[in-house]
Amino acid sequence: MGHTFTIIGAGMSGILAAIKLREAGFEDITIYEKADRIGGTWRDNNYPGLTCDVPAHCYTYAFARNPDWSAYHAPGPEIQDYFEKIVDDYDVRPLIRFNSEVKRLEWDGDHYIIETADGECSEAQFVIAATGVLHYPKWPDVPGLNSFSGPAMHSARWDTSVDLTGKRIGIIGNGSTGIQMATRLGLDGHDVVHFQRSPQWIMPVPTFAYSDEDRARFRENPEEIEAIVTDPEFIDSVNRFTTGIADANSPEMQAIEDYCRANLEQSVTDPELRQKLTPTYKAACKRLVYSATYYEAAQKPNVQTIVCGIDKVVPDGVIDKDGKHHHLDVLAFATGFHTDRFIRPTLVKGVDGIDLEDVWEERCKAYYAISIPSFPNFFMMNGPSSPVGNFSLIDVAERQWVYIKALIEETIKSEADGIAASEGALAAFEEKRIAAARNSVFGSGCTSWYLDKTGVPISWPWGYDKFIEAMQEPRFEDYELIGAKAA
Repeated sequence: MGHTFTIIGAGMSGILAAIKLREAGFEDITIYEKADRIGGTWRDNNYPGLTCDVPAHCYTYAFARNPDWSAYHAPGPEIQDYFEKIVDDYDVRPLIRFNSEVKRLEWDGDHYIIETADGECSEAQFVIAATGVLHYPKWPDVPGLNSFSGPAMHSARWDTSVDLTGKRIGIIGNGSTGIQMATRLGLDGHDVVHFQRSPQWIMPVPTFAYSDEDRARFRENPEEIEAIVTDPEFIDSVNRFTTGIADANSPEMQAIEDYCRANLEQSVTDPELRQKLTPTYKAACKRLVYSATYYEAAQKPNVQTIVCGIDKVVPDGVIDKDGKHHHLDVLAFATGFHTDRFIRPTLVKGVDGIDLEDVWEERCKAYYAISIPSFPNFFMMNGPSSPVGNFSLIDVAERQWVYIKALIEETIKSEADGIAASEGALAAFEEKRIAAARNSVFGSGCTSWYLDKTGVPISWPWGYDKFIEAMQEPRFEDYELIGAKAA
């Protein structure tokens, strides 16, 4: 009997896993996708101003560079088009079952039973959870939220049929999404009221379009794309950031904050607005926001910044904590996602019926973000404690794939039923990770989506070089083979 694979999610990681499984010679592959088309994050989000803050040529699969990006930082619709093209170029689409949300996974001795929302059941020896992190929208806990009489949209559920012409738009939230939205709408001349719980550190970045001549040159000379991907300045910026993560008081973090502060002070001329936009926490405690033009937009007469907080939503707008009424025609929620979902709400049961919800009662955890004890052959991509930050998650996923492939090959070579990290290995990893996370910049005293419900940063707390090293090959002594037939 051949080896069978189920992939959950047809976003960036799921597409990658399917292509790489085929490349390794496996053919019995099924991708379950809860939506009606591929894309994940780039399918769900189509709000005004959506842009990837990683250079476009760095945000591609290493085996499928794209010479046709329109700009150094690609707009969201182009990224969705890129993944659509990859799915067709690599003949992945026939593997996908759309509108098929996986409701239950249960280990049954040597395979998983997979049940979808419509009652369909199947089996697979290996399951790869490529569900992503940012896919269950989070709404703010504000009184009167449902009383607003106009269009009210979350950034991940944007209604493009709503005509914004002549409308006064309230934007709640100012992470990367809120900043991108306020920048685009503000520079386009819309009347914007931007409600911020706390201001952000803004990292200035280059922004420019590629010409037809540029794209022709990229097509004719692929090495020019690789030169962008391997640009020492970009790689140095990633390494500098990830090295500084481990120590909130490091010179690297101080240099980043100094650079962001200089950007604020040099860009915003009005002292009152500058004060409003000055954070009270360390740079990079929250995910840094990259923007070349936000401060320009924030200083436009049609853009108003509110930092005192929201008291309540009323049918015709918002009343802030100072008691001021802001009349609004449209409400846009850039309030993020429930970042502890991962594969949830899927019911996942492992050896002897152990429930993943019980394992994750205190916090989401996986050994090196990939494997969970008692859940054999269940591998996560961009799972709990994966690196997150201002770098390419495609690169993260590609490195994780090398690690996952090695686990699959070890299972097959050993003629085992399954493989999973040991309890001791995960406990030791989590002890080290939590200690490092508490001392990292993410744990330096701000609220952010990086924190779990206990206040511990959930992300990778060490430098990116350490992640690269860890992903090169599993420590098989930290794993347990189930039902191995070979010595």
